[in-house]
Amino acid sequence: MLAFKQTAPKVSFTKPIGSVRASGHKFMGCPVPCGVIITRLEHVKVLSTDSEYLSSRDATIMGSRNGHAPMFLWYTLNKKGYRGIRKEVQKCLRNAHYLANRLKEMGVSASLNELSCTVVFERPQDESFVHKWQLAYEGIIAHMVVMPNVGVEKLDDFIEELATKRSCWHEGKVFNIVCVAKNIGQENCLCSLHNKDREQHLTIWS
Repeated sequence: MLAFKQTAPKVSFTKPIGSVRASGHKFMGCPVPCGVIITRLEHVKVLSTDSEYLSSRDATIMGSRNGHAPMFLWYTLNKKGYRGIRKEVQKCLRNAHYLANRLKEMGVSASLNELSCTVVFERPQDESFVHKWQLAYEGIIAHMVVMPNVGVEKLDDFIEELATKRSCWHEGKVFNIVCVAKNIGQENCLCSLHNKDREQHLTIWS
C-alpha cells in the first residue's frame, strides 16, 4: 500500500534494511497463500543449500515452491492493473478512516496509522462477539484489517452491533473504564481518566 501513498516513505535497499516482502493472498486476494520476498544476496546465501537431485543450489525458503502461486499472483496483478490496485488502496484507507472515526464518535478508543488500513481498538468484552467478527486480539486490544472486500455497509453493521453490545457492557457508566493508552497512545485513549483530562483541558481553554 505504501507505493500508492504520496506521503509514504520510499522503500529502498539504500536504507539499512535486510528484506522487503509482500503477501499476495491478503490485500491482492489470491486464492492460495503466496508472497514475494526480496532480500540481500548475503541472506540468500545463508539459506541456500546444495541439492543433489537438482545438481544446483536451492535458494527457496521451504526447500521447494508452489508453481501455481506465482501464476495466481501474475494473473491478479495483470487483471487489476496499476489503476485498479490504486483504487482499492484508496478505498481501504478511506474505509479504515471511516471505521476509526465512527468508533471514536461512540467513545471507543481507537487508533489508525495513516499509512495502514489496520484499525486498533479496545477489545470487546463479549467473546462471542469477538469470534463472530473474527477479530484478532492480544490482551485488552483488538484490531480489524479493512480489506477491499470490506465495504461501508459491513462496517456499519459491525459498529451498530458493537454499540448495542457495548451499552450493556458499560451500563450505568458514562465513560469506558478500559485504558489502552499504553497500547495505542494517550491521544487515542478514551478511557475515564483521559476523558476527564481532556474535559479539564477544554474547560481551561474555553
